[in-house]
Formats: sequence, structure tokens, C-alpha cells
Amino acid sequence: MHHSRLCTIVIDCRTDDLNEAATFWSRALGKSIVTVDQDGDGRYAELATANDEPIILLQRVEHESRVHLDIETDDLDAEVKRLEALGATRVAHVPNRWWVMRAPSGHRFCVVRPQRERFGPHLNRWE
Repeated sequence: MHHSRLCTIVIDCRTDDLNEAATFWSRALGKSIVTVDQDGDGRYAELATANDEPIILLQRVEHESRVHLDIETDDLDAEVKRLEALGATRVAHVPNRWWVMRAPSGHRFCVVRPQRERFGPHLNRWE
């Protein structure tokens, strides 16, 4: 048995100025900026959300700007296998962190480890 849930809405931004993108999305969504440099490498900015809301993350990317979803899970391997059984395919792996997947519809999404200290609410339980 394992659990998973939608955890993050990631706004992929092809930009040289992630701060400008974070400012726009902060104002557009009415969410304050938590950080414009989450990991110290200039690739991630985060907007403030409540504990029962998905995280809103901006990611500086080289590909076209788009939005993707992250699904967090307490068992990365089991969740990836479950999604493959539904028709998803593996695209890329960041060891011990996440899998980039492709849905049958062509959409990319990530399967990640739990992102917040409290894993929940709104968990799906898979057996």
C-alpha cells in the first residue's frame, strides 16, 4: 500500500529573469513570494500557499513555457508503476528525487517524494 496526491503546480518559465516571472504570477494569483531562489541556483521560485493547497512553484527552464503537475508519494517506485499501468511512460529520472513522466495525452508531469513536512491531507490510498 502507498499514498499519493497532487502536490505542486509548476509554472515552467523560459526566461532569464525568474524574479520578473515570480512577480507577475504573485500578483496574478494574489499569492506572496516566499523565495525567488529556493535552492540557491536561480532555478526555482515559490509562492505562498496554505497547507491544504497545492504548492505553486516557478521553474526556470530551457524548453517552451508551460505548466506541469507534480504528484507526491510515499513510495516513488510503486506510484510510477501504478501510473505506467494506466498508460504513462517514464521520460527521465533524477535519482532519489523524482521521475518525469508522460501521460497518454502527451502531457508531462513529475512523480516526487513528499514535499511538505506533513504528508496530507487529501491523500489517495493505493493497494
